[in-house]
Amino acid sequence: MNKELVIVLDFGGQYNQLVARRVRECNVYCEIYSYKTDLDKIKAMNPKGIILTGGPNSCYEEEAPTYSKELFELGIPVLGLCYGAQLMMHVLGGKVEKAPVREYGKTLVYTDTGSPLFADVEKETICWMSHFDYISQVAPGFSIVAHTADCPVAAAQSDSSKLYAIQFHPEVLHTQEGTKMLYNFVRNICGCSGDWRMDSFVENSIREIRKKVGNGRVLCGLSGGVDSSVAAVLLSKAVGNQLTCVFVDHGLLRKDEGDEVEEIFGPRGSYELNFIRVNAQERFYQKLEGKSEPETKRKIIGEEFIRVFEEEAKKIGTVDFLVQGTIYPDVVESGLGGESVVIKSHHNVGGLPDYVDFKEIIEPLRSLFKDEVRKVGLELGIPEKLVYRQPFPGPGLGVRIIGEVTAEKVRIVQEADAIYREEIEKAGLSRSIGQYFAALTNMRSVGVMGDERTYDYAVALRAVNTVDFMTAEATEIPFEVLQTVMSRIINEVRGVNRVLYDLTSKPPGTIEFE
Repeated sequence: MNKELVIVLDFGGQYNQLVARRVRECNVYCEIYSYKTDLDKIKAMNPKGIILTGGPNSCYEEEAPTYSKELFELGIPVLGLCYGAQLMMHVLGGKVEKAPVREYGKTLVYTDTGSPLFADVEKETICWMSHFDYISQVAPGFSIVAHTADCPVAAAQSDSSKLYAIQFHPEVLHTQEGTKMLYNFVRNICGCSGDWRMDSFVENSIREIRKKVGNGRVLCGLSGGVDSSVAAVLLSKAVGNQLTCVFVDHGLLRKDEGDEVEEIFGPRGSYELNFIRVNAQERFYQKLEGKSEPETKRKIIGEEFIRVFEEEAKKIGTVDFLVQGTIYPDVVESGLGGESVVIKSHHNVGGLPDYVDFKEIIEPLRSLFKDEVRKVGLELGIPEKLVYRQPFPGPGLGVRIIGEVTAEKVRIVQEADAIYREEIEKAGLSRSIGQYFAALTNMRSVGVMGDERTYDYAVALRAVNTVDFMTAEATEIPFEVLQTVMSRIINEVRGVNRVLYDLTSKPPGTIEFE
């Protein structure tokens, strides 16, 4: 699509996806690339602006990630954040060294509101600091436009060159006016008009899909989750009967979910889709037998999905395209979008086998974050109940069972999860929690039930609040609700004698367990 672009050059920072997400909140399209991206490639993309992320290194060290001085001489506005700010100063002749006082957490920053970066920002504002180096001397041509009690250069600018350096993190919610600062950069300084909107995304996507597919046949891997459901309806709008949706019940779904998906999308459902259900539970269990390493499990599940799709395609006849509900976080977390390490191989991205027997894979949502996918779903007329249903990973309970997957473990986590979801619904909390589920740990412990010793599994409950699924905080569920869930699981689910509640945020954890 022909749209304005701001690129994020990733130097290994933990907030790389969050930077892109915040830029998109300003209705500006943004993509993440590694700092190793060639300068000619950057020029060819013709970005309206460039943002340099934070990172864990010291820019003055010999092996530290860096970029050539030419990046700052393109005439394109550049915003450096934290490490990116220090690198800008270091490359352009300033000085960065170990800070006498490390700053971490919420910090009062004093801003120069005459700077275009801080237009309409309070003179004293709370920002999120996280650095042990500091800019002790700005580069020639730069002026200081923000400071803190301990940091003499919290922000600097060369307005004539449109270069801006911020020591703190405007992308995190703890920076109270961070979105306003990023808006000032992308909309005012870069001059972006804000043409990234979901209504135009739907129109453009349908047009492009029709052009790409032509008279070809399309197979969509439909899981019933938000992403694949939106992808399926989008493709249906574009190519109609040329689309066949294949729902693979891999035996790792939530309790009764296979039947629920068929009810929505099958012959008696609301959508006129060519729908095929494949019951492949035993096939997946056999492939996963004896496998406990998370990445191995993800890749097995990803490959087996593809093999089932290939078999179904042969039954249909000649199928040219495979559609998947891949979204942007899948791409980045699988190590394909920036410089950050592989967090986990998503079954439809990093988990794909080397050979796929389709002419091409279509991923219409590949550029979107989760909340953008939901907006697309609403634009397509999909009911809110389906659009806002609880997210469910492609590998399903395979990544909510720590260690080896067996039919017995699947039964345990299905029953525990069903109880948990039922009680959350009863308490009226379902729409106020970003995501919640039960997982089965590989921990077994001693317990006492009916005056007898037990040695059974521990179930972990997870509930997080999140906007974009890039960062998340544990939800404070009322204790009486947790007590009810605990009591029901232990009494009703055979094989469980202990229930835990996971308080871990993201980062350092991920939302799923594996």
